[in-house]
Amino acid sequence: MMNLKTATLALFLSLTFAFSFAQNGLQPAAPVSAKINAERLQRIDRVIEENIEKKLISGAIGFVARDGKIVYNKAFGYRDLETKAAMHTSDIFRIASQTKAITSIAVMMLFEEGRFLLDDPISKYIPAFAKPVVLDKFNATDSSYTTLPAKREITIRDLLTHTSGIDYAVIGSANMKAVYAKNGLSPGFGSKELLLKDEILKLAKSPLVHQPGERFTYGLNTDVLGYLVEVVSGKSLDQFFSERIFKPLGMNDTYFYLPASKRSRLVPVYTFNDQNQLVKHVRSGAITSDYPVSNGTYFSGGAGLSSTIQDYAIFLQMLLNRGKYNGHQLLSRRTVDLMTMNQIGDISLRGDKFGLGFQITSEQGMAKLGVTEGTFAWGGYFGTTYWVDPVEKIVGLIFIQQSPLRSDIHDKFKAAVYQSLAD
Repeated sequence: MMNLKTATLALFLSLTFAFSFAQNGLQPAAPVSAKINAERLQRIDRVIEENIEKKLISGAIGFVARDGKIVYNKAFGYRDLETKAAMHTSDIFRIASQTKAITSIAVMMLFEEGRFLLDDPISKYIPAFAKPVVLDKFNATDSSYTTLPAKREITIRDLLTHTSGIDYAVIGSANMKAVYAKNGLSPGFGSKELLLKDEILKLAKSPLVHQPGERFTYGLNTDVLGYLVEVVSGKSLDQFFSERIFKPLGMNDTYFYLPASKRSRLVPVYTFNDQNQLVKHVRSGAITSDYPVSNGTYFSGGAGLSSTIQDYAIFLQMLLNRGKYNGHQLLSRRTVDLMTMNQIGDISLRGDKFGLGFQITSEQGMAKLGVTEGTFAWGGYFGTTYWVDPVEKIVGLIFIQQSPLRSDIHDKFKAAVYQSLAD
């Protein structure tokens, strides 16, 4: 149970953020005004609370908005198990791969300005990617390998759709992890002392795991796009984000590296020890979780940002509004349509499709939970996830800080949102 002081603080924070949302476009509202059954919506509470009681997670924040009306914004459990500090909706989370959506929007803003075309070869702007090669034979004993010439160059569209053949270091396929380690590549986030340019130029010298456009391979594609933004705009990625996206939208708590004044709001990452108990995660192999509180220089376009659930909801509402929010038109409605349509043809992503930076729910995917066909979504390594349903006009997020996540809470959260619809 919360004491009076904690309860008062929680109420103050809730009112503060309610005012912030009202000023910025999203507004708290009664569920009935958004055609949502308030009683059924409260089933979300039980979903999250059961996961905390079973000690599957330490805490979480759930957020739901419909048609610009915030109908659910609640924090549960603890941000710190040891001190019993309660989770608050203003807490800051490592959003990891949710960075990809923001980088993809930055790319498309430059596309709208006529800086490049999507089917341009990336080597036109980053020459080190010219004449790519594909992994042929790999020797696991010493990580030596042979290559074959790629049938064509990697395009910007390939990078946006993760069909380039670029894999992930540390969390990718076994052979490519070894190849990237041999070539000295970093994991893609947590590499605070490095420079994006240096890492991308090393990546450019590495082989592809398959021919460009052949299949979907989740990898360091969006990090390459982050460097493309730097090359084309003449600004560092953090500067471009701040000036062109965060400030216009009012995303005041989103950073690659947190200011000292905000570091106390960063939620610790939890993991499981050998006794299946939740303990704080600091480092697991090459994956570190302390990077947001350093003064780093590596701006990972694929995984580097930390944010609040409120900030990211604003970003998603802008997309639901087809590029516009708070009087600022970041993208045209046609560009948002382009980003959220199937861009991978017959290639399957676990039954779904992929656009330019987002997983797209297919008819087959809709059958799983009832999430509407055409919904776009993704998540982050440390347990955050989001989706936007353009038909039902829903923005949904659930933020957790944990790796690995041994729970089906993400799917149950989505199911609980859709069963609450009352129209």
